[in-house]
Amino acid sequence: MGLLSFIKGVGEKVFKKEEVAAAPTPEAAEPLKASALLAHVKSLGLAYNTLSVTTSGETVKLEGEVARQEDAEKIALAVGNVEGVESVDNRLTVATPAPEARYHTVKSGDTLSKIALAMYGDMMKYPVIFEANKPMLKDPDLIYPGQVLRIPAL
Repeated sequence: MGLLSFIKGVGEKVFKKEEVAAAPTPEAAEPLKASALLAHVKSLGLAYNTLSVTTSGETVKLEGEVARQEDAEKIALAVGNVEGVESVDNRLTVATPAPEARYHTVKSGDTLSKIALAMYGDMMKYPVIFEANKPMLKDPDLIYPGQVLRIPAL
């Protein structure tokens, strides 16, 4: 999948800032951040066969194996849409390769309906986008500027 870019100042708050700040060096904080991201993926119930998460500053590297392309994309988005993450180097191997989905970075005023109209030409296709981004999205009305969404092919 390669490198995905995110806006580091927005997203879910996963890192315990007091733990990261208490690390004696920035390098010592990296395992804490990686552990928090792995716990976040697990809490969402995202599927993987094997998964290794490492961090270096604001970049996250994912390695391991997943069954489907969708699984790799969802894991990358789950860790990328976290406050403090600027890029995700997705090196996950997919057991059953498929074409990659497109991505959309939410802008102020966007709704899933507006995004569906722009991407599919039909605003009523918003449930496709909502389903493609579960479990990260829990409500189709709760998206935020800077969030990156999967836009699967129809």
